[in-house]
Amino acid sequence: MIGTSAGSWAAAATALGVEYRALATLQVPRFPNPRAGVLARSARRVFGAGNIANITAVACSLPRLKRVELFGASTPIHHMVAASSAVPGLLAPQRIRGTLYVDGGVRSGVSVDLAAHADLLIVIAPLAGAMFGPFNDVVERNTDDEIAEWQAVTGGRTILFAPSVVTSRAASLPHHLFDKDRAMAAYELARNEALNRPL
Repeated sequence: MIGTSAGSWAAAATALGVEYRALATLQVPRFPNPRAGVLARSARRVFGAGNIANITAVACSLPRLKRVELFGASTPIHHMVAASSAVPGLLAPQRIRGTLYVDGGVRSGVSVDLAAHADLLIVIAPLAGAMFGPFNDVVERNTDDEIAEWQAVTGGRTILFAPSVVTSRAASLPHHLFDKDRAMAAYELARNEALNRPL
């Protein structure tokens, strides 16, 4: 599994069997929050500090914002998740082996092109679909390009999940992504939408 930004949390939860309600109990930090380690401490509470071989998280290294894959076999899960979701200007970068990392979404919302070969790849793109008007167009175009690149290399098939208009209304502005009540409402809508979608 590969995850970028919030997707790294979803990948970690899926790999470890952590249920949604465990994530929902976490306290959302106040923003902006320049204190180092805030995200890593939250991630450690639910995921522990071990190495999970079947997870890759995508982050951006400073100062050049180079997209980097962090592999679970060699990087503790709580550090990977924190690095991949440290939104610049809102949260402090995460240091791993002397390098500072920020949110992988700075370069790509989902990093589909970095996914391992598979017969079927399920892509969850929460900022594509009907989210955020013109911003969505950029995210969706990049996601489509990455899917096409991945398919050309692997020959695999993809299924894309992105928010519908109804789901997107729960978080219609960028700062809504950091509102816990809105996030939980969006989760319920998106879950119902996904469960009722034919594959």
